[in-house]
Amino acid sequence: MGDMPPRWLRASGNAPTDASAFTELRALFPVLSQHIQGHPLAYLDNAATTHMPQPVLDALQHFERHNRANIHRGVHALSQRATDAYDAARAELKRFVGAGAEHELVFTSGPTESLNLVAHGLSAHAGGGKPLQPGDEIIVSGLEHHANLLPWQRAARESGAVLRILLPDAEGHLHAEDLARLLTSRTRVFAVTACANATGERPPFAELLAMASQAGALTVLDAAQVAAHAVPDISTLPCDFLVFSGHKMYGPMGTGALVGRREALELLAPFRVGGDMVEWVSFTGASYAALPARLEAGTPNVGGAIGMAAAAKFIDAVGRSAIDQHLHALRAQAVQGLSALPGLRVLSPDTQDTAIVSFVTEGAHPHDVGTLLDGQGVAVRTGLHCAQPLLEHLGCGPTTRASFALYNTPEEVERLVAGVAKALELLR
Repeated sequence: MGDMPPRWLRASGNAPTDASAFTELRALFPVLSQHIQGHPLAYLDNAATTHMPQPVLDALQHFERHNRANIHRGVHALSQRATDAYDAARAELKRFVGAGAEHELVFTSGPTESLNLVAHGLSAHAGGGKPLQPGDEIIVSGLEHHANLLPWQRAARESGAVLRILLPDAEGHLHAEDLARLLTSRTRVFAVTACANATGERPPFAELLAMASQAGALTVLDAAQVAAHAVPDISTLPCDFLVFSGHKMYGPMGTGALVGRREALELLAPFRVGGDMVEWVSFTGASYAALPARLEAGTPNVGGAIGMAAAAKFIDAVGRSAIDQHLHALRAQAVQGLSALPGLRVLSPDTQDTAIVSFVTEGAHPHDVGTLLDGQGVAVRTGLHCAQPLLEHLGCGPTTRASFALYNTPEEVERLVAGVAKALELLR
């Protein structure tokens, strides 16, 4: 397999040590070497998906070439190797998020499936002591991606629970005092993001989770947008369920994980039923297996799990705090440059500890801005970012969003700002 990256940032987590080391790091991402419409690719759409470095590609290829087989029960060598690799990937990712003996990790296709698993699991077959009953209350933050809203809408309908929204203020900030007013003795679930994908807002999620937990609610944290550089340590949080994505942390698409306290996971009715999640089956009934198998029906994405674990190792080899500081510097540079352009509004401009900058432009539609940027080799995301209620609440509609990864450079930020300026000149 390929070499792990150099520690291109000082152990203290300060700025890059030298340009050659950073160039070496970027070279581990083959996709970045291409040109788009005659320009070097500046890939600034990392909140949608990040690219995979060579060590992750090598881990995937090694499994597919040498160990590809279905896991569990197989007595032949390849099945045993695949099972061992799958179990090792689970252990590695549990370590990555600080999960202890009281936690378990369930592999999924991503946060969307993870959140659906939780919402369905709490609401399915309401009655008989199930966690969600008619008249119970679910609180969801107003910063959420649709994946952390729609499952709770459905859970409320199916269980008879009441869905309440913790709305942000006009600047997109969540406040503890607003949550305090929503919490009641009937609050059963509180769901919040660690970082809003549409704005880059970092809410005080630890404080909010603590308040909800103290009120007796189950707590759900969507960590999809922070796993690549600032994944929360679940052992330090009053968090029952944490979800994150592989493809947003330099891993394969179609991969993700649900990490939860065992007691909380045991509350969930299985989202899928079928092979490999049962103890016994008759024609009229079945007994489900213990965690995590009970929530992992069917043949899993074994190669994807291995690749996701390789991505976690890659992040730690580079250094989490170093990556974090690098991304914050790029974001601050982008906010400063973009804010200086006339008629442009940056959302959540004062938010720290984020790798996302989202903005709206007077007299220029985001799709047009994005298309003109693409003509200059700069890849950004435009639209509602699967967060339509939030952006409508903020009164801004679609936005242009740039988001950064460890391989991005200050020069690419300069190209972004210059490209937006040029686009605005042409569109107004």
